[in-house]
Amino acid sequence: MHRTPTLLEDLSVEITARDTPALVARAADLPAGTRVSVTHLGTEGAAERREAAAAAARAELVPVPHLAARRFASESELRETLAGLRAHEAHERLFVVGGDPRTPAGPYASALDLIRSGVLAEAGAAEVGITGYPEGHPAIADDALWAALGAKAAALTDQGLAGSITTQFSFDVDAVVSWIERVRELGIGLPIRVGVPGPAGVRRLVAFARRCGVATSAGIARKYGFSLASLVGTAGPDRFVAELGARLDDRHGEVRLHLFTFGTLDATVAWAGEARANALPVERP
Repeated sequence: MHRTPTLLEDLSVEITARDTPALVARAADLPAGTRVSVTHLGTEGAAERREAAAAAARAELVPVPHLAARRFASESELRETLAGLRAHEAHERLFVVGGDPRTPAGPYASALDLIRSGVLAEAGAAEVGITGYPEGHPAIADDALWAALGAKAAALTDQGLAGSITTQFSFDVDAVVSWIERVRELGIGLPIRVGVPGPAGVRRLVAFARRCGVATSAGIARKYGFSLASLVGTAGPDRFVAELGARLDDRHGEVRLHLFTFGTLDATVAWAGEARANALPVERP
């Protein structure tokens, strides 16, 4: 069975608070219930992130606010943030990351610490997303990444919370498929959302990839659809998505796409609509 049509069902998109006006303008072009992740950047305030999540909820989309563990100075700050989200009906689905700061601002040194605190469940969260790194992490050893993934999945189960895994974006289908297979071999059955960039300028894609430790060898770039010899033009995820869909089967469990917009929400929404319209019908057994 070709899985591309299934991948294109229930897409999620990721924005920053500064993308709120674009989200409001394009919300009608997204299917009702589309998950909209709102990143937790140090350059944007809690009120701005809260408004982005609220705008998604008002548009009949599903807000998924990010919580960067190392950015919270105290448990009270975390609880205040969750209370603010709850006031805007944006607290039921959350996404927890460690965050960029090397030194924690408060009691949470990792996403696992924050999950284990029990504060999310107490605040009424129903589902918590966690991160996956098909190509590893530039500052964290692979063994530590795998151990943390298993521990976070177990902690969610222990607290009665539904979970999901959203991966760092990648241009390399081989790395993503191998990573999914290992997740399943370890007995982790959580739904997986594979991170892919929406259409964006090649120079921008390469800059984000280098910042995030994502491989951009000449061969990988060419297969994805751009050239490192000339960082001009725009590249989209069409080839990546088609190959990923062709290689997935029932062994890989539930897999969907998570679109990183990188400031190009208009182009991402347009691509998603065209991809769904042009996809083959979903095959039924």
